[in-house]
Amino acid sequence: MKESTQQERELPLALRAAYMALHRNTEAAFAQHGVTADQFVLLLALSEGQALTQRELADRISSDPSTVRAMLVLLEKMELIQRASHPTDSRAKTVALTASGRRKLRKLWKAGQSIRDEMYGCMTPDEADTLIRQLRNITSTLNQEKSLV
Repeated sequence: MKESTQQERELPLALRAAYMALHRNTEAAFAQHGVTADQFVLLLALSEGQALTQRELADRISSDPSTVRAMLVLLEKMELIQRASHPTDSRAKTVALTASGRRKLRKLWKAGQSIRDEMYGCMTPDEADTLIRQLRNITSTLNQEKSLV
């Protein structure tokens, strides 16, 4: 096994710590709204308006289809999303926000604003753009590596 550098050891720990801090703060902010941080991400992914298949949604939020399906069942019971048969693929379902889902998402967006303000407050807009680009590069690279296995 090759000798690792301090930086190689710190990056996974730093990524995990940042994610967990964001997740904990978001869970606390959304608790009174009856929605989890993960459900918020799913609602946000649907906010662009077009219906997505469950597979497209899982890909968009970097989750596995069974986890997405479980979240969709709960969100459908809450009448925040609606699932329908896909127009051309009888095996697939499409998912879209309901009017109630759009209203809930607006409330959640407001409830999470202070978290986003804190997050962006510790970096310049250029640093935020760089961070987003780098995180996307990491995701893309690791997803390519995974598909080669």
